[in-house]
Amino acid sequence: MPARVRRTRRHRSALRAAVPAATLVLAATACGGTSAQGEGASSTAGSPTARSARTAAPETAPSKSAAGSDRPTTPAGSASATLGGRTPTPRSVPAAPAAQCVDDYFKGMTTAQRVGQLFMGGVAAAHPDRSQLNTLRDQHVGSVMLTGRSSAGTAATRKIVDGIRAQADRVGGRSAGMVVATDQEGGQVQVLSGPGFSAMPNGLTQGSWSTATLRDRAATWAAQLKAAGVNLNLAPVADVVPAGLGTGNRPIGYFHREFGHTPQVVTSHSGAFAAGSAQAGVMTTLKHFPGLGQVTGNTDTTANVVDSVTTTTSSSLAPFRSGIKAGSPFVMISSASYSKIDAKHLAAFSPTVVNKLLRHDMGFKGVVISDDLGDAVAVRSFTPAQRAVDFIAAGGDMVLTIRPAIVPEMTRAVQNKMAQDASFRAKVEASVHRVLEAKHKAGLLDCG
Repeated sequence: MPARVRRTRRHRSALRAAVPAATLVLAATACGGTSAQGEGASSTAGSPTARSARTAAPETAPSKSAAGSDRPTTPAGSASATLGGRTPTPRSVPAAPAAQCVDDYFKGMTTAQRVGQLFMGGVAAAHPDRSQLNTLRDQHVGSVMLTGRSSAGTAATRKIVDGIRAQADRVGGRSAGMVVATDQEGGQVQVLSGPGFSAMPNGLTQGSWSTATLRDRAATWAAQLKAAGVNLNLAPVADVVPAGLGTGNRPIGYFHREFGHTPQVVTSHSGAFAAGSAQAGVMTTLKHFPGLGQVTGNTDTTANVVDSVTTTTSSSLAPFRSGIKAGSPFVMISSASYSKIDAKHLAAFSPTVVNKLLRHDMGFKGVVISDDLGDAVAVRSFTPAQRAVDFIAAGGDMVLTIRPAIVPEMTRAVQNKMAQDASFRAKVEASVHRVLEAKHKAGLLDCG
């Protein structure tokens, strides 16, 4: 999500870029098969996308608070709530072939369960609201994002996450493991802190290190996330903010979330961050496609944010191209509009951006996740129902909303559209398969 500088900001830009192919083959591990990515534990976390709680900065940094997405917030609040439940047993190498395992799960799901796999709901990292968790459970939501700020540390966070995971749907007696995500970029965008978590510097500082150093530190931060039960980081930020715009770029530059001011630096360092995370078994998300580096407004707090510079051949797309080639499992779509690509739609609702540019031209085959479609000012002129349907119709796979209360309206709208439109139903089914494939690679499905 774009680093939303609201008093809550969400940002999840991630891209893996130029790092040796072999290194990022780990992305397939992070997302996949043999890595301990499943639900194992390790020690440390990092890489906030801007949906944490607010950080004290001249204007509060991006991070998604319990009530908002990438809103910068100062890590605060202790989380000790334990939501009973047990932790699914980690699985390293799924026994069944991916296609067979995914098909078995898909065939065993009801329509409501399938649709639920296409949603990620936000819950407070420090003190998850039981009514919100019940809503997500009742709607069969298959992914959760920890929002706001928590300084409780890895052990306390793990207890909370284990409780959340315990409510994952069961299909044919087997758990459809949950993706648990958060925003751990560094600097003012770090949702989880406290004992066991390192204090992560901002993107510009990370970008000043060698790629080898960043890769090693990202592996440490990811191991901490894994220890806390988090298996998806909504990072790294792949946006290129021109030096001339700098802090005038409210979603990214203002909070120093970018790795640098050139495509080369952002490509190499977003790739190193992703590679290190994959090494520790944590998936990453390239954001915010096709880039928030050229805008001045923050989509979390502002409507009608327009990029009038980026084209389908801009050099600023290089970090995304590189990360996709390296095997990035997730790409987050911006909620700004791009007048030189598709002036009629926000990127999140644009078939030109999602299906043509990202899927067809760049060859991305992973999960396309939205930036926050629950509380962002950029999408408030659309009903929750329209947001969910339009995103999936454009080619999106996973709807992110930091407001669980609107999930029922969104899932109803998707199911109603499926009943009326065969082509839309086919898109939903394809998206469910992509989500399940990512979960299979992450060791979250029982394929024994």
